[in-house]
Amino acid sequence: MRYGLIGEKLGHSFSKIIHEQLADYTYDLIPLSKEEFPDFMQKRPFSAINVTIPYKEAVIPYLYQIEEAAKKIGAVNTIVNRNGQLYGYNTDYFGFRYMLEQHKIAVQNKKVLILGNGGATKAVYAVLQDMGASEILKVYYKQAPDTISYDCCYTTHTDAQIIVNTTPVGMYPNIGKSPIQVSKFPKLQTVVDVVYNPLRTSFLLEGQACGCTCIGGLEMLVAQAKYAVEIFLDKKIENDAIQQLVQNIIQSRSNLVLIGMSGCGKSTIGAAVAKRLNKTFVDTDACILEKIKMSIADYFAKYGEAAFRDIEQEVIAELSGQNDLVISTGGGVVVREENIWQLKQNGFVVWLRRDPAFLESGNGRPLVPNAEAAKQLYQTRIPLYTNAAETVIDNDADIETIATAVVEAYRKQSHFC
Repeated sequence: MRYGLIGEKLGHSFSKIIHEQLADYTYDLIPLSKEEFPDFMQKRPFSAINVTIPYKEAVIPYLYQIEEAAKKIGAVNTIVNRNGQLYGYNTDYFGFRYMLEQHKIAVQNKKVLILGNGGATKAVYAVLQDMGASEILKVYYKQAPDTISYDCCYTTHTDAQIIVNTTPVGMYPNIGKSPIQVSKFPKLQTVVDVVYNPLRTSFLLEGQACGCTCIGGLEMLVAQAKYAVEIFLDKKIENDAIQQLVQNIIQSRSNLVLIGMSGCGKSTIGAAVAKRLNKTFVDTDACILEKIKMSIADYFAKYGEAAFRDIEQEVIAELSGQNDLVISTGGGVVVREENIWQLKQNGFVVWLRRDPAFLESGNGRPLVPNAEAAKQLYQTRIPLYTNAAETVIDNDADIETIATAVVEAYRKQSHFC
């Protein structure tokens, strides 16, 4: 009995975690090159598999029978081997529909843009059509039937109310990229990304900045997996399992990021919080010291602040793609907006605020040589911390009390947007 997922690149996949929590079987990630794919499908060495990029359409010729919904969509993501005959299904449809309904997204009479033209695009299109969208346009980076260009979007379709990304743009490890300029669509209400790693893509963060409702692909992934398991094992699983598993994954995979002035207690509180959450603690200043091989004060003196910020940004980019961390950042991490956007893709950002009278100064800190300098710098950074933080906790009590408050705030995340 072999269950698993086939696709070209699967290093980012959460599917093994999800299936093995939903069902009592081992679930393998089976990366296949385009050369390996035909031989695998001909030999059929599996009981049931899921299918992802780029094989959702390529598997169809190998199937004995396709359910009507999958046939209508023109893409298959779930295959069951019954006595050597392959039966194809599409659970992406149900996963995407579940996600929209769970967030009460009103699709009826809305204009929608779908970014992409692959197998997932077809399932998304079918859902939007069935839910009554007034106009659905597929946007593709090259000429293809029944699609429009990105240039056409910007010139003719800026009145779109919903945008769904079904491309891999922004997916780990190439995080930090967005497939479209969200700010160009003034009537936009909702942005949805089928990408789930990182938990919040740049596309979603741009939508959030524009005041849109934002939904990442994790719920769709878990929901479609739930429906796939039902087909694999021919048994019913209650929908309550979807949200419970989504929360489990968010808690186990997301990072907790502490921002705030130097001396506000980020490292001390961060280490205590990491121990409670069973996560790895990382101090970005310590990572920077490993790179520069000298004190931060000496580096400032020799190369200047801009060079230091470049190194800091490199460290932030490296850490942002990782999971299950508690990250204590330097006091000035907020001066570059790119840092916060990177950190938020997998991280929940907490401003650890402290009365300026208790902030540290001197002792090799180049920007705060004395208490007055620390106070002035704090005042200039308040707007930056305010904009970056998803919650604020005042460090005005003992370590255990503050660590408890941080952990509780982190655990209250209902979703990741």
